[in-house]
This record gives sequence, C-alpha cells and structure tokens, in this order.
Amino acid sequence: MVFSSHIFLFYFLPLTLLGYYVMVRLRCNISWVNLFVTIASYAFYGWFQPYFIILMWITTFTNYMCGRVISKPGATPAQRNTALVVGITVSLGFLAFFKYYMFAMNGINRLIELCGAGSNFFHVMEVALPIGISFYTFQALSYTIDVWRGDAPPVKDMKTFSCFVALFPQLIAGPIIRYNTVAEQLAGREHSFEKFSSGASIFMLGFAKKILLANAAGAVANAVFRADAPDMATAWWGALGYHFQIYFDFCAYSDMAVGLGRMMGFEFIKNFNGPYRSVSISDFWSRWHISLSTWIRDYLYISLGGNRKGPGRTYFNLGISMFLCGLWHGAQMTFVLWGIFHGVLLIWERTMGRQPVYKKFPTVLKILITNVIVIFGWVIFRAPSVDQAALYWKAMLGLGATVPASDILRTEMFSMKYMAEMVICALLVWQPIQAHEWVKKLTPVKVVLLMIVFLYAIVSMFTQAFNPFLYFQF
Repeated sequence: MVFSSHIFLFYFLPLTLLGYYVMVRLRCNISWVNLFVTIASYAFYGWFQPYFIILMWITTFTNYMCGRVISKPGATPAQRNTALVVGITVSLGFLAFFKYYMFAMNGINRLIELCGAGSNFFHVMEVALPIGISFYTFQALSYTIDVWRGDAPPVKDMKTFSCFVALFPQLIAGPIIRYNTVAEQLAGREHSFEKFSSGASIFMLGFAKKILLANAAGAVANAVFRADAPDMATAWWGALGYHFQIYFDFCAYSDMAVGLGRMMGFEFIKNFNGPYRSVSISDFWSRWHISLSTWIRDYLYISLGGNRKGPGRTYFNLGISMFLCGLWHGAQMTFVLWGIFHGVLLIWERTMGRQPVYKKFPTVLKILITNVIVIFGWVIFRAPSVDQAALYWKAMLGLGATVPASDILRTEMFSMKYMAEMVICALLVWQPIQAHEWVKKLTPVKVVLLMIVFLYAIVSMFTQAFNPFLYFQF
C-alpha cells in the first residue's frame, strides 16, 4: 500500500484514524492504543506481501529480547555484550541475506568465470527484497545499541516496542527514528486540533509534491535515461529531471510521514532541510536524508573513532561510512560508486576545513556548483549500470554519439508542458520556505490554497499510472 493511492486515502487512513481516535476518546490505556497502531501498521505492511510481516516480527522480537537482557538488573558485561552481538547479528544477517545475497553470489560467479572455471559455478536463488527492510532494521538496531550504551531507557512491553518498529507513517521509507526520540511519546502523547491540522496540512503538501512535481520531473528523467544517445542539452535536461524527481519524491514521502505521525500525536525528525541550497558537499549531507546521515554518523563513523584519532583515520572513517551509505541503498555497483564519489568529495573538503575549493565564490555560484556536482553523482545513482553511467556522463559533456532519434527526443522533452513543469520544480526547490515552516501558521487563505492543490493532486493521481516512491526499493 502506498500513500499516493485511493486505497490508502479513502479507506485505510480514514478507518485507522477513526479507530485510533475512538480509543483516545474512550481514554484507553496507551499501550492498547499502541497495539491498535501496530495492528494497523502490520496490515499496511502486509498489503505488499503478507509473509514479509514474519521477517519484521522476528527482527522486532529479537531486538526487544536483547534489550531486556541488556537492561536486566544484575546483568554482567558479558551478558550485555552477548545480547548486543545477537541483536546486531540477527538484524544485519537478515538484511545481508535478503539485500546482498544475490549480489555477492553473482560477484563470486563472475570471479570464478574470469579464472576460467566456467560460468554460473554456483546456483543463485532468486530472493525477493522485503520492502523497507533497510529502514526498520536500522530503527530496531538503534534501540538495542542505545540501551546498551545507556542512551535510551528500556522499553516496558512488547506492544510498545512493536509500535515503535512498525509505525506505518515512516515504516517503508523513513525517516529513520530513534527510540530515545519517541520513548516519551509512546508512553503518552498530546492530541489537539492544532497538531492534527498541521499534520494534515504537511501530509497534503507532501502528497502534492509527489503527484504534481516528482512524477512530472520523473517523466523527463525516465524518457531521457531510457534513450540510447541523447545529445548534450537533452542529457542535462534528463539529469536535472532526476535531480528534481528524487528530491521531491523522497521529501514528499518524508513530509507525509511526519504529517501522518503528527495526526496521531507523534513528532518525527525533519528529514530534509533545503539540500539543494547547499554551498558544499559537506553542507549537502547535513541537509539531505538527515535521519540516515545522522544514523551513520552516530552508529558507524563515531564508533570507528570519528575525528578523534588524527586526520588519516578521520579520512578513512569518512570513506568507510560513505561506502556503506552507498551499499545501504542497494546491492549494485552504481550505489557503491555513488557512495565512494561522495566519500571522496567529503574527504577532500575535510582536508580544507570542511570547505569546498570554491569557498570564496559568491553564494549563488557556490550553490550552483554544488548542484552540478550532486547532479553528476545522481547519474551514477540512477543509471542501471556503471557502463551506462559513463555513457550518460559522456553525453552530458558533449562527447557521446547521437542518433537521428535524439532530435525527436529533444523536441519532446523541451515541449512547453515539460518546460513549465521543470520551471515550477526549480522555483520551489530553491526557494527558502519549506512545508514545515509554511504550516506553522495556517490562515484561511492558506487553507483554501492547500485544499485546491490537494484536490487537484487527487484528480491527477487518477490520471497517472502506478508510480511508487523511489526509496521503496531501498
């Protein structure tokens, strides 16, 4: 089930909110309210593939039990450490198998083939990737690690912990939330008309971003990236389309997740903070997918030593962190190289005091250069293979071969419709006011405008083909 579907909008969400607020009005114990949210979340998740629920439940139960062992009065250091290792091993073991098994085995077969021992030496099973596994695995792990570190209180019961892991607003594509940021909210949260209305407003804005902006920019990106030999201008146009698509698509989901959470009394982390207004790559990573970048910083980079062991070790830690950040996104060399690409840039900027080589340029020019660098990185991220990314780069640099069909593609891509949609994306992505700030003070004019845009987005949804969120694949 996706947020941008009629099943979610007209059936699941109204029924879930109705049941939720009936329990709130009846003053049911918060643990039973959390259980209701958990059941609704499992129904939401099981809509994709029912047996995926079993895997998520095992991860949840394992980390819950490990947390209990770690927090048990009188637990020895050996018991606490063993519980931590079990939690990490089981959680990452599932993630590694379902996400990287085929990638690893195909790589081994390729190496054996290069050694002359024949092709397809090992039979590789087809393994379906459970949707959202990267997100809920990191979420569950953060609890076990935080309890072990003493940074979070142990959860009181399985109902509460299951609710934390399975919360449907952010279950599929984040933001990744930490238990210590929502522990008090799980124990009791505030419900008010103001909070509900601001949450609904953020949700509607996120919905409009997805339907009206991300999907429009995606049409440009998909057409150009599928083309055999786009010319230089068209290649840049397609890359810019993906630049807008991935931002509006993922930011839209995060906004909807935050809005839905707020409608039920939760406050989640803001996952984006105007990333395309960044003046450096370091600045970009402080604004993009904040819940993932801070997770990697707190649980990987700092655990490796951070910047406490000298420059050389700092650069190594940065490189490893960004390598694994790329690998987290998927079992493809394109994602790995994308992570390395950003890792090299971050290390380079770190050698100059976290400043880019163009630090003395005017702010507008620094933003422009940063965006161009990010766009080149997105080409690796979007391309189906490294070879295809290299060909696309050549096209962007005017070094690629073109075919007569490229003239037809250019005419289509630079039509008034696509140009108008891309200009709107550009205006919105670089303006300073974000959805979270815009809804802080709702006026009658804002409400009317919001309803018009939301209704238009709903009508547009019915005219579009099924278009899931990009980050569902991760």
